Amino acid sequence: MSTATTTGSIPGYAFGDPSLPRAPLSDEDFQKLKATVLFTEDDERYLRMAGDVLEDQIDDVLDLWYNFVGSHPHLVYYFTDPQGEPIGDYLQRVRARFGQWILDTCRRPYDRAWLDYQYEIGLRHHRTKKNQTDGIRSVDHIPLRYLIAFIYPITATIRSFLEKKGHSAEDVEGMHQAWFKSVTLQTVLWSIPYARSGDW
Repeated sequence: MSTATTTGSIPGYAFGDPSLPRAPLSDEDFQKLKATVLFTEDDERYLRMAGDVLEDQIDDVLDLWYNFVGSHPHLVYYFTDPQGEPIGDYLQRVRARFGQWILDTCRRPYDRAWLDYQYEIGLRHHRTKKNQTDGIRSVDHIPLRYLIAFIYPITATIRSFLEKKGHSAEDVEGMHQAWFKSVTLQTVLWSIPYARSGDW
């Protein structure tokens, strides 16, 4: 399946939708969080570079990631119906959004709209909103441990794709570190719905 090239054609993709809930994090605290993962303007520059490198490789990246998930029954479980069978349409709809997520990670400004959409992504993994976007009957919650654990495979596997366009070792490392920081930052934001009020 080819990744959707226009965001309007991606089912359930709602970046910037004014109806989305506002992330319960002040702009000041968001800046502190970025500082904590050492996210700088250089990382923004390297992510834009990564976006150019990855743009025509997105389907290959998704094939790798989907093969990884598909090879682990405990992960594909979260895309199954009440009979335990994978829901093909659900997997394809998520795939299109996952591809756009790669580009958003690299190209979107990390502003309030971006912050609010990370919160929405967290809600869609949590029992609060899982399955609602696609109107399907599947497992109603993805445990936080898998969101956190996914930081490593999503980061480790992207490097080989970043190396494919002839950039210097320094630039590849810069892109990879920026990606790592962003994935860590996003996972922290996705964890908000999982924390008790006052604990996050």
